[in-house]
Amino acid sequence: KVLVIAPHPDDETLGCGGTLFRHKAEGDEIYWVIVTAISVDTGWSDKAVKIRDAEIKASAKKYGFADVFNFRFPTTKIDTYPLSDLVEKINGIIRKVSPEIIYMPFIHDVHTDHQIIASAVQSTIKWFVHPSIKKVLMYETLSETEFNYIGDKVFRPNVFVNISEFLNDKIDTMKIYASELKEHPFPRSEKSIKALATLRGGQSGYQSAEAFELVMERH
Repeated sequence: KVLVIAPHPDDETLGCGGTLFRHKAEGDEIYWVIVTAISVDTGWSDKAVKIRDAEIKASAKKYGFADVFNFRFPTTKIDTYPLSDLVEKINGIIRKVSPEIIYMPFIHDVHTDHQIIASAVQSTIKWFVHPSIKKVLMYETLSETEFNYIGDKVFRPNVFVNISEFLNDKIDTMKIYASELKEHPFPRSEKSIKALATLRGGQSGYQSAEAFELVMERH
């Protein structure tokens, strides 16, 4: 069982979409947590909310997730809630799913939502609390991870997954999020996604790859 935790819809695709498709092809059960949401109450139009809900539904169908969990914290305002609220919700999902592998955002992404969510996940992965967890990896998110320039807190991948057969699936899924995918040199562009996959593939000996930073692994 594989659980991906996405601060926002599309982070799962940018960060580990090809890997999720590979897990699915290999017969693994995949699950999706979406932490934040947009709403009319937080200033979004009813049309935008309906479009986003449709995008989530279409993406879930394409991946074939066994289940999708949407916490619906307001996007960009997650720092106004106690961290314990988020930890409790993540703990609840881990208890329900009993995942062996968890994919989480990079803890030093420039987006505050990503930082807070990664901190919350870090509080939930103690082996004696959730013994099902065998491996936790942080993914990189275009437009967030690569814009962290400060100090030594940059993304240092040490795990690479061959997604050569699944890169087109990743890109096709990203196209579902029409408002988030723009022309190069915008970071979330088809060209940028392919370029990153090529770079990570060149580092690891594959045509295309996704890269991760290993947080913990138990055998």
